[in-house]
Parts: sequence; C-alpha cells; structure tokens
Amino acid sequence: MRGYYEKTPEESLEMLGVTRNGLNDEEITKRREKYGFNELEEAARKSPFRVFLEQFKDFLVIILLGAAIISAFLGKLESTIVIMVVVIINSILGTIQHIKAEQSLKGLKALSSPVAKVFRNGQKIEIPSRELLVGDILYLDAGDYVSADGRILESFSLQVNESSLTGESESVLKFIDVINKDDVSIGDRKNMVFSGSFVTYGRGVVLVTSIGMNTEIGKIANLLESAKEKKTPLQVGLDNFGKKLAFVILIISAIIFGLDIFRGRNIIDSFMFAVSLAVAAIPEALSSIVTIVLALGTQKMAKKNAIVRKLHAVESLGSISVICSDKTGTLTQNKMTVQKVFVDGKVLDHDSLDHDKTLEKNLVLMALLCNDAVTVENKEIGDPTEVALVNLGEVYELDELIIRDQYPRLGEVPFDSDRKLMSTIHQFNDKYIMLTKGALDVLLSRTVKVETSEGIMDFTEEHKKEIEEINRKFSMDGLRVLSFAYKEISEGKEITFEDEYDLIFVGLIAMMDPPRNESKEAVEKCIKAGIKPVMITGDHKITASAIAKQIGILKDESEAMEGFELEKISDEELKNKVDKISVYARVSPEHKIRIVRAWQEKGNIVAMTGDGVNDAPALKQADIGIAMGITGTEVAKDAASIVLADDNFSTIVKSISNGRSIYANIKNSIKFLLSGNTAGILSVLYASIGALPIPFAAVHLLFINLVTDSLPAIAIGLEPHNENIMKEKPRNINVPILNKSFAIEVIMEGLLIAIVTMAAFHIGLYTGGAEVASTMAFATLCLSRLLHGFNCRSKESIFKIGLFTNKTIWIAAIIGYLLLLLVLTFRPLSGIFEVSALNSMEFSYIYGLSVIPLIIVQIYKLLFVRDKA
Repeated sequence: MRGYYEKTPEESLEMLGVTRNGLNDEEITKRREKYGFNELEEAARKSPFRVFLEQFKDFLVIILLGAAIISAFLGKLESTIVIMVVVIINSILGTIQHIKAEQSLKGLKALSSPVAKVFRNGQKIEIPSRELLVGDILYLDAGDYVSADGRILESFSLQVNESSLTGESESVLKFIDVINKDDVSIGDRKNMVFSGSFVTYGRGVVLVTSIGMNTEIGKIANLLESAKEKKTPLQVGLDNFGKKLAFVILIISAIIFGLDIFRGRNIIDSFMFAVSLAVAAIPEALSSIVTIVLALGTQKMAKKNAIVRKLHAVESLGSISVICSDKTGTLTQNKMTVQKVFVDGKVLDHDSLDHDKTLEKNLVLMALLCNDAVTVENKEIGDPTEVALVNLGEVYELDELIIRDQYPRLGEVPFDSDRKLMSTIHQFNDKYIMLTKGALDVLLSRTVKVETSEGIMDFTEEHKKEIEEINRKFSMDGLRVLSFAYKEISEGKEITFEDEYDLIFVGLIAMMDPPRNESKEAVEKCIKAGIKPVMITGDHKITASAIAKQIGILKDESEAMEGFELEKISDEELKNKVDKISVYARVSPEHKIRIVRAWQEKGNIVAMTGDGVNDAPALKQADIGIAMGITGTEVAKDAASIVLADDNFSTIVKSISNGRSIYANIKNSIKFLLSGNTAGILSVLYASIGALPIPFAAVHLLFINLVTDSLPAIAIGLEPHNENIMKEKPRNINVPILNKSFAIEVIMEGLLIAIVTMAAFHIGLYTGGAEVASTMAFATLCLSRLLHGFNCRSKESIFKIGLFTNKTIWIAAIIGYLLLLLVLTFRPLSGIFEVSALNSMEFSYIYGLSVIPLIIVQIYKLLFVRDKA
C-alpha cells in the first residue's frame, strides 16, 4: 500500500474518511474504540520481590544456600549466619540495580505534548494529546511539540526539528507536495510530521495518520522491547567459572569427607568439616567484592562526568573495541555555527572579518536584519541557521536587538519553500533598501550586479563561476550556505515576490554544526587504544563525511555508506563489510541496530553513543550504551548503561581508561581470593592424604573467609589508575578470566602459601601437638594471605608501582593482622575460635614463614616481569 507521503492531501483525507472540518462526536466514539489512546504501551514489569527471588538462581548461590540449610540442621548457626548475610546482601544489590534500569518507555511517553490543538465538530479546540485520534485535523505553531504522525495539509513556512528522531541537526522545511519515490527515509518525508519532533518556525495544518504504538516513536518502543539486554564479559566469565569451581570443590569436599569416614572419624564432625571446607573454598565473597569495587569505580567515574546506570557496565568499558557514535550533539556541538564568509572576492574565517571595511560590516548587518532569531538572557529562539547569524554578530559585539532598533523593519516577504528566499525593508540614511537572503541558485538567477570594494559592477559570467565554485567547495566541506543580496526601492513601497529581482550580490555565509573541540583528540586516543570509532548519523553523507574527516574518523570517501545502500545488502554482506565502513549517513533506527549487531557478530564489544529517541534501541542492543546527559532525551538516558553529564565525547575515552583499570583491579582481586583459597584446599588435601590431624577447625575457615579474604580484596580493587593502560589493545572477550597463564599463577602462588602453612603445621606438631599445630597453621595461612595482598596489586613488583601508592592495602593488612592477633592472644576468644596459646618461638616461626611467599613472588616479578608500556 502506498504511504501517505505518496498521496495528495485530498487522497489522504478520503482514505481516512474525514473532511477538513474534523471529526464529530459520533466519529470520535467509533475511532476511540478502534484506535485507543495516543500513548505508548508499557510492558508488564516484574515486581521487586520477584526480581529479588531471581537473584538466587545463580549456581554458586544455590550451593551456598544448601550448605547454610545443612549447617542450621546440624546446629552450626555461625556458618548459616555468615553464608546468609553474604547471599542476601548480593541479592539486595542486584534487585536495586534492576529496578533502576528499566525506565525507557516512561521517557518515551514524556516526549508527548500535554495538549494538542485540533479541529472537531467544526471548531478549533485544545485536547490532551493522549486523546488524539487517527483522522484528527491537528494545528501546529512554532514552539509546539508534534503529538502524532501526520500528513501535512497546509504549510506556512513550517519548519520542524526532527533531530531526536532522525539525528539530523537542521530543521526540516515542510511542504504539501506528493513525494513520488519508493522507500523514502523518515528524514526525507518532508510532507509528513512525526510524534516527538518540535516546530521551530512557521505553522501548519496536519491530518493525523498514526497514534500511539503505530507512530515512528511507537515502532522504536517496540524495538526497545525486542532489543535484548546483554550480560557483560565479566558476568559471563564469573558465571561459567563459578559453576566449574563449585563442581570441583564439591568433589574435593566429598573426597575429604570419605577419607575422614574411612579413618574412623565421627560422621557428623566429618560432614561439618567437609561443608565448612566447601564454604571456605567457594569464594562467595567474590560477587560482593566485585560489586563493591565496581560501585567505588562508578563513584570515581561520576566525578569525571560519566554516570554509570548499570553497575557491571564498568568492566565492559575495558573490552570496547568499537564505538558507534551519533554525530549530532555527540561528536558535534549540536549548534549551527558560522564557519566561513565569502565577500569582496575573498574567503574569510568567521572571526576574521574587518569591521572597518564597509562590505564586510554590511554583510554582518544584513545577516542580523534579514533575520527573525533572537538571543535573550542566553536563550536562543528561532531557526538554528538564523541563530548562527545572530551569534556571528556577537563575535563583533553587535546586538541584534539594538541593530534592529536602529534600522527597523518596514516591510517583509517571509521565507517559503517555493522561493527559498526571505526579504526585508530597512531605511539606511535617506535610502530604502530591500535585503534578501536565501538559496544561492535562486538568488544568483535574480542577480544583475555585484558589490566589490572597487564599487558596484555588472554581474558577469566570471563572477557567477567564481561564486559557484566557492559554494561547491563550501558544500564539499559539509557547510550549509546562505547568500545575501540587496537593492534600493522607493519609499513606502510594499514589496512582493516580484520585487526579488535585479539584485546586487554581496556575499555568502557558510555554517555547520561543528565538531567539539575535544573530539579530534578523543578519536586519536581511541585509535591508539585499538578502538575503532564509527560515525552513525541521520544527517547527509557530505556533511557527515566532512565532520568525520576533520576529527580523524574518515580517511577515504569509500569508507562512507548511506542508509539506502545499507538497505540493499544482507546482514551477512554487512558483516563482511562493516570493518571497512567508518561513516553511515541517512540511517534509520533499524539500521543502527543492524550495524551494532554486525560488529558484535565479529566478536567485538560495541559501545553506542547517542542522544535522541532514534538512538535508544541501538543503545540497548550495544554492549555499552552511552547517552548524552545535557542534550539527550530521557529515552536515550534510560536505555543507556552510562550517561555523560557533560555531553563530551572525550569523557568516553576517560571512562574506557577507568574501565580498563577497574577490570585489571578486579582480576587481581580474583587472583588474590583464588590463590588464598587454593592454599587452604591444598593444605587440607595434604593433611587428609597424609593421614595427619585436620589442620583447621571449621571456625578457622570461616574467619579466614571473612577477614583475610574481604578486606585485602577490596583494597586491591582500589589500586590507583595506571596511565599506561590505554597503550594496550582492548581485552579479548573470548579469553576467559581463568585462562591458562592466570590459572598457573593462582596455583603456584597458592602452592607457595600452602607449603609455608604446612611447614608451620609440622613445626606445631613437633613442638606442641595437634592443637598447637592447628593454631600455627591457621595463623600462618591468615598472615601469609594478608601479605600476599601486596603481591596481587599488579603484574609488576610493588617496588616499581610504589610501595605506598595504595594506602588502602596497608590499612586492610594492619586491620587483618590486629584481628588475628586478638583471636590468638585474647583468652575469651580463644575458646570460640579453637586456638591454643603460643609461645614467642612459635610466633617467630609464624612471622618468618608468612613472609616467604611475599619475598619469592617479588623477586620473581623484579627479575622476569616487564612493564608492557
């Protein structure tokens, strides 16, 4: 079926069975039953309680809950309490994050105008926008939000800003003519208006053709619901690793339980020890510590204008290999700005005009007078191109209101889409001058003379060729060009279209939405960090390519593609081409999702930046969605993982750097936890296989789990930022956390700690028996793990990164040591923690043995580990 843009206004009215008199009460009732209300449907949300319960689906959590239940039945309440506290805290944090995350459709609904002006029952009335119906006659004026999609019936210089929907920064001049083309993009349907856009100039009458979920915004809402949330690499890695680790630990615990029974130990004691070992060996603090480190990382990022909405997005930042960035408002300033001026045969920068030269001064005056825009109290009102001309005047300290008061407007012919011109009359001394601005091709056809510093000359073919060549160069640079001319008229004359001939050409003013000052440097840093920047915009290819070249995204024109070209290729073809394309122009929301998916299918972690409604589905589909905080719509913000408070592209680069550091710190924390747990498991296995007394009481393992695990692990997560980290390539998503080299480090460092622990155990057996041996093994394992925290700060030696650069690790080690000392020496606690009194020699052995793993690892790092940078 033909779209409404392919039909005349009368055909559209006939198709919907309405007249220009609007709907009557009977039709309103019928259409309400058929179409419903003009609002976006909201999917059913999970209750907070259901979200909370779903946090318990994790395999590790299920194992821990089983251990807690068994411990409760056997009367070991301290074990039950410890496990449940950790599990519940994790579940509460997960629930809070989920509840905060799903607000996208509310933002979409907020875009709708609260009231709409319609013609019903033969009269013009205002109604709530949610009551609009298909077939309504809608009136639009400058300053109105468009409340529904519609076919334009009448346009009086109607201009609409559709940047939140199409990504195009310039207002679109609307008309009523039929568009006889197939597959016309939203941005090119200039005889239609769309819900969520904004009227910047003129007025119009519109036939409502779609409401609610059937509007273009409604289609985006459906895309938003279908775009799936993705787990971050760390979440996937921890899930997979946790399942494998829990399985291995359960087998080890079962073996130790069997060995104890075989040796004739009490079945209850044997079972409780096996459960305690499982609880101590499974790093249930891992999720909490990762969450805490991520949360602290987000606070740090917030101070640098990157607000993290989804906690686990922080670590994914370090894996980003592609940034798909919207142009308008993200890489550019989202503000039309004069760049070049052509006057008196010379091309000048906007800030290098000489006001002592009459021609240059006159051109600026013409730009301010033949203009309806104003800037009042830092608020810019009017068409963006006219606002740019007002701002040009401010460069030369010319206030448009003062200038217009000096040279008041005596008459005008407003701009319209047919003429592509605007003219105003002003008195200069004793002369009456008509100033005209508009499209160059139209204005040149009406020009007969040209003003130069040598006087007014006849307009020759050479003049015309020179001006057209300058215009061509401006256009190739992505600049939008306005031309200016004038002529003298008789006093009191009312000008008409017929007067806009026999003009005297003065000059050209070229403008664009320029790149942010920081964008070029940020793009350069991305490339050095192994990250591919890609521009995706609804703007025209020439404009997009010009901006992309300026900031270093585009090297060759062959790297740019338009939406209609994208439509012609399959997803597989796009996947093969995607790494060769740096700029996509005139794209739709569906195109953006296809581009993001193509990169993801090639194994990349993709960030998508944007600020408009049109960006929201791709923001959600991307691994990391990054929205603009100042210019961004609520839809974009709510769909994103991260919001930039300063709308600055360079903040993304800082965020990636922080994300990489945070991930490295988390990985070091994991290594600390696993190597310590490995030491405990190896110690127990050694004692069981060697038919030795059990080295640890169950309460020892719980103390180790709570004190010597958590504090240093969090401190390692707070290791200061390493500036060299952006010289490395993005982390490979396919490399698991526990890869071969990481596993070897964990096992070797765990073995070192286990050796000194068992050495202390044998010394205790020799000097004081099983109780002293158990106490010495417990103390040595605790202290050596606290000191091992310094080993896990970095790949490099602590002497290279600075012994005192991380004060938190010192605080954690000191607190842990003092708590251990309290347990060992404070008699009321000795019974609870099942420890024996130790003499000074036994303490000396503990200190001497505990420091050995620290010394060995540091010597190895000094000799064999080289800084990548």
